[in-house]
Amino acid sequence: MKAFIVDRYSKKDPMRLGDMPEPELRDDDVLIEVHAAGLNVLDSKIKSGEFKLILPYRMPLVLGHDVAGVVTRIGSLVRQFNVGDEVYSRVPDRRIGTFAQFIAVNENDVAPKPGNLTMEEAASIPLVGLTVWQALVERAHLQRGQKIFIQAGSGGVGTFAIQLARHIGATVATTTSSANTGLVKSLGADLVVDYKKDDFEKVLQDYDVVLHSQDAAALQKSLRVLKPGGALISISGPPDPAFAKAIGAPWFVSLIVRLLSAGVRKKAARRDLKYSFLFMLANGHQLREITRLIEAGAIRPVIDRVFPFESANEALAYIEAGRAKGKVVVKVK
Repeated sequence: MKAFIVDRYSKKDPMRLGDMPEPELRDDDVLIEVHAAGLNVLDSKIKSGEFKLILPYRMPLVLGHDVAGVVTRIGSLVRQFNVGDEVYSRVPDRRIGTFAQFIAVNENDVAPKPGNLTMEEAASIPLVGLTVWQALVERAHLQRGQKIFIQAGSGGVGTFAIQLARHIGATVATTTSSANTGLVKSLGADLVVDYKKDDFEKVLQDYDVVLHSQDAAALQKSLRVLKPGGALISISGPPDPAFAKAIGAPWFVSLIVRLLSAGVRKKAARRDLKYSFLFMLANGHQLREITRLIEAGAIRPVIDRVFPFESANEALAYIEAGRAKGKVVVKVK
């Protein structure tokens, strides 16, 4: 099968379009013919080697975490899907590879594709959707009437998070540029801070939850906009000891993680705040819940650009530039 291949960790080297063996189908797997694949900053970080201590991969490697496509074969133990089903998935970390014509995925990590979405729209959803679900619903237990600050509201995670928080009934604040104010307000943002003109720390106060996705400076400021008992959930680091334990990290990685997050954890504790790092996990059941929200019209995909499969390197470079509004997708079939 055709795939975009990474031969070694590198920021500069492009992915190589070449041939790879079709994925091995396990008894509880479905084989998906990839129609579209979503791109994420995570793909770029893995390619550059940023996660090689936490997620070591064997080379050659095919990147890609998001997929929408059609089931072409099923394992002997599969009960939830049949050949011909239209599905989507955020594939597990150890089995990434959606920048290819086929991907094998455990059936428990797959969900039926929302009937009201195209393949390209569906491929834009899984990673950001599950990230937001696990942050807001599982981790923060966001409730109606609470206040949440979502950083970078016009990005892939931000556009989804604003909609889910609004659906829950929370008051939503976000940051973006003036050019994207209309977009984030249309998604449900109540208060929009233009990060080019204003400092969110001086505008926001007494928030219940912050979804942090930016740099260390924004992390420190975020502590100061939360009220006592509030929760700061970061998807951009630093990782915390609970994360290291969850992934079964070796002792030296656990020690590094503990040291990296020591400062923010101490500052959070002094302010009676909860700090946690979220590295989302594949979950077909949660994706089915997201499907229901999409089909009910509560959440809609936001896509910046769709690239042809042959232009996957250009699509990844576009993601790395950091200016995408919503998601970027490659159309494979």
